[in-house]
Amino acid sequence: MDNSISALYKDLRKKYGRPEGQWKLWCKRPKTLTEREEVVVGAILTQNTNWKNVEYALANLKKEKLCSLSKINGINKLRLSRLVKPSGFYNQKTDYLKRTAKFIDEECGGLRKLGKKPLVELKKELTALKGLGRETADSIILYALDKPVFVIDAYTRRLAKKLNLTDNLSYLSLQNLFESNLPRSYKLYQDFHALIVINEKQGR
Repeated sequence: MDNSISALYKDLRKKYGRPEGQWKLWCKRPKTLTEREEVVVGAILTQNTNWKNVEYALANLKKEKLCSLSKINGINKLRLSRLVKPSGFYNQKTDYLKRTAKFIDEECGGLRKLGKKPLVELKKELTALKGLGRETADSIILYALDKPVFVIDAYTRRLAKKLNLTDNLSYLSLQNLFESNLPRSYKLYQDFHALIVINEKQGR
């Protein structure tokens, strides 16, 4: 066990407390189905953009009462692309949202049924969807489905490099580093990852 990992979490928790901002919803426990679906949508929209732009896109969807996977599955692509335009790369993200919503809504029978699948199966099926790489898929698995998988993103990688936690900064290597040195808890993983992002965004 690498005590520096657990010490890092304790330091961040002491510095920031419970995650706030975007993370207040993402780390909320328990979440309603509506909140879980918002996390799925947000996880896709946040690719290659900042969270403020995602908030504008989410606000557009909520205003039209379309921030649900079944509604996104049924909406016209042109209308959806206009609503999510603030998030950037909106044509791509429209395709990703439609494909993910259709898979969850039609093939899985909804988010609750998707969440009953084993973790290995979830990873395989979600990353098979175009537009869902490891980071986005793991974000959905962790924050929307409450499954213990540690999300690795640019902020996590930057902090690991800054603190010399490891020489191998690949996705799977870093994920294994965190997961093998922490209790297997989705609650801990949610808060820890969120606090890393908060810390790195503040440049500390």
